[in-house]
Amino acid sequence: MGEEIKSSHFVADDFSRFESLLSEETSDLAKLFAQNDFVNEHPVSGFEIESWLVDSAFHPAPLNEEFLTAFNNPLASPELANFNVEINTEPRSLTGHVFSAMHHALNETWEQCKNTASGLDARIIMCGILPTIQNEDLNLSNMSKMKRYRALNREVFHRRKGKPITLDINGQEHLKVTHRDVMLESAATSFQIHIQVNPRQAVRYYNASILLSAPLVALTANSPYLFGKDLWDETRIPLFEQAVSVGGYDGAAFGPIRRVTFGSGYARDSLLECFVENLDHYPVLLPVCLDEGKETLPHLRLHNGTVWRWNRPLIGFDEQGRPHLRIEQRVVAAGPSTLDAVANAAFYYGVVTYLANAETPPERLLDFALAKNNFYRACHLGLRAQLSWFDGGQGTALELLSEQLLPMARLGLEQLGISVTDIKEYLSVIEQRLSNKTNGATWQRQFVKKHGNDMYALTENYYLQQNSGLPVHEWLI
Repeated sequence: MGEEIKSSHFVADDFSRFESLLSEETSDLAKLFAQNDFVNEHPVSGFEIESWLVDSAFHPAPLNEEFLTAFNNPLASPELANFNVEINTEPRSLTGHVFSAMHHALNETWEQCKNTASGLDARIIMCGILPTIQNEDLNLSNMSKMKRYRALNREVFHRRKGKPITLDINGQEHLKVTHRDVMLESAATSFQIHIQVNPRQAVRYYNASILLSAPLVALTANSPYLFGKDLWDETRIPLFEQAVSVGGYDGAAFGPIRRVTFGSGYARDSLLECFVENLDHYPVLLPVCLDEGKETLPHLRLHNGTVWRWNRPLIGFDEQGRPHLRIEQRVVAAGPSTLDAVANAAFYYGVVTYLANAETPPERLLDFALAKNNFYRACHLGLRAQLSWFDGGQGTALELLSEQLLPMARLGLEQLGISVTDIKEYLSVIEQRLSNKTNGATWQRQFVKKHGNDMYALTENYYLQQNSGLPVHEWLI
């Protein structure tokens, strides 16, 4: 979805041709899986951070085109709204001092981002949902100037037969609004963690990532407020699911199949199953015939980018044209700090590696329906959520994270060959966050409880604390 398209206007023949190419490329992918013809190396890390541009008063600043021109970095790209940008990192082998190197590189990039924004009389913030965002900011005049976003908006509403989107979230307060475009989606920004995996272990890593989604979202929740309403600990999840509320073919368009989804189940034999499901159940939204060679599966990858699983399998190609498998974990909110972000990634990589390599396959540890229920409980209540776990019992997310998953993270990072100093430094951030029972969502609520429901004061103080370099559990209230 990061690539621009040549046209945003389509006719029936465009859809027919794209569907034919998609079917062919899905068959070609099946051959790659049958031959196990993927890069087979030590796991590789990477991530994307979506962020906000704001003005001096902390209103959203529609400046991403000017920002990206001034920033002039191929690792940065526009998002749906012209007050959002995405920052990517170079892939790194998950070994040695990878997290300290990742942290240093991210800090350097973030400093460049801040300096670039300052040159435009603006600021840049990492936050799952910007507390000052207002419903009226989310309109088509604030959509980024890219054909793919205009096309996406039009096709979503074509599939919805023109029916407006209703955002209805019950949390500590209740929010209900309607929209006639997809711009609600741009109010949700995330920290997307990638792991390139050995193809023989891909199913285990994918299923482990699904299993881990609930405790991970509880640990990293950072989106309690939307339009001034106190909703879920991670309001970004229901917001995004409802903002692109379009389903599958015909009668399924308003049924249980959703393009933003926790998924339909664990993978059984290979990640090919997800791409076959894309072909069989999700109508094409962007029928663009691409110039890339068929061998890089461009139409399959574009279509996969319009199915937003919270854990999404990806096919990529290296500079030599060799295919590889990645898993994109999408449940983590952007922020609160660069240190928190790297610590979140370290925790995820450690636990997912431990679970993927454990004697019992992840999918046998917890029924998929329970993993899904856990996820939405954790989004709603964060560290307080009661979760089902391996032994058939229940406990809070806080207990599960502290007593079971943190030790797993250490063991998993040791299996990867991460340096002792990196393990200690970044997992200690997680340990102290749990000890203090403070993630981004709890910090924001504590601030509002003390200072009142002033979203501008909250955002200003969040920004100042973010730039202190401290992890969120040490932020001042």
